[in-house]
Amino acid sequence: MRRALLRPPHLNRQQARTVLSIDSNGALPITIRNVTKTYGPVHALDNVSLDVKSGEFLTLLGPSGSGKTTLLMVLAGFTRPDCGSLKFGDREVIRTPPHLRDVGMTFQSYALFPHMTVNGNVGYPLRLRKVPKDEIARRVEEALATVQLAGYGNRRIDQLSGGQRQRVAVARAIVFEPRILLMDEPLSALDKKLRDQMQIELRHLHEQLGMTTVYVTHDQREALTMSDRIAVVNHGRIMQLATPRDLYERPANRFVADFIGESTFLSVTRQGKKVLYEGKALKFDTPPPDTDNLLLMIRPERIVLSSGRPAGTSNNFKATATDVVYQGDSFLLHARLPDGNQIVMRGAVRGDRLAQMPTVGDTVTLSLAPEDTVLIDGSED
Repeated sequence: MRRALLRPPHLNRQQARTVLSIDSNGALPITIRNVTKTYGPVHALDNVSLDVKSGEFLTLLGPSGSGKTTLLMVLAGFTRPDCGSLKFGDREVIRTPPHLRDVGMTFQSYALFPHMTVNGNVGYPLRLRKVPKDEIARRVEEALATVQLAGYGNRRIDQLSGGQRQRVAVARAIVFEPRILLMDEPLSALDKKLRDQMQIELRHLHEQLGMTTVYVTHDQREALTMSDRIAVVNHGRIMQLATPRDLYERPANRFVADFIGESTFLSVTRQGKKVLYEGKALKFDTPPPDTDNLLLMIRPERIVLSSGRPAGTSNNFKATATDVVYQGDSFLLHARLPDGNQIVMRGAVRGDRLAQMPTVGDTVTLSLAPEDTVLIDGSED
């Protein structure tokens, strides 16, 4: 699609040039500084600062009520913060109304007009901008082709499936070629299979268009699948900003570790440069954080069931199997450590390994390699 800047209504050419400062590749970086929004005693946003790179796909991830949607609404201009700065490029937009921000947006409910055709819905932002009819027709056709809906223009909205409606909403958001795309849980209404498919399609669409994208979800797997970086939000604050891999492998604290994926947490003690669990020194590759409130985080897929004599280079845990759950391609082993803590391990099922699954009551040895031994800050924030 073209990257020409469309003038918002009621602006002359010179005014339109000063609305936003455009990056050379058509996308815009976003700079958020000290943004706060309160509702009575509740801090929906608590002094939030965040940089979104030009052309980046950044996801705001957090539980319900964490403040992620409030932050997205601040970016869109629908919510005015109490204080702070918001820049698109080098232009301050904190007081700029939504229709002058040059952002596309998709909503959880799609927000499509049921009385309009697909063409009517997609072309609506262009009609608001007084674009000529022949130009609208061409851009709508381009946008629908981009989201793989070529030929659907004359259909009514009630003739479309959930996935097709979502594509129409995305086409409407990109048809006027915004530099920034905001997406508020756009896949939450879809079934799992279609949701997984749309995650990949949206990621490919982002790579194709290159616009800066801020995406809101509470689904951890969705965030890990789609994002360049993820900002984990809780109680109106950014808990951690990192790539999906760094977030999963090296969470900043217990909240992030618990929210992203499954984990077992064991209390450990620091003794000089050593870290002990039940009096035994742990082997680890990455130095622990500088705090006395340490936890050992164990991901179920990183701990393995030792057969025969356990490796001396690993951290080994004797345990008693309390439950074994067969899940087709894998099994979950729940085991009780001597101190009473429960530990969970996920193992692959391949061929004769099915016969090697432990049974309830078996004594097992679970091994954790030093590179998979992750020590985290035990605080919740």
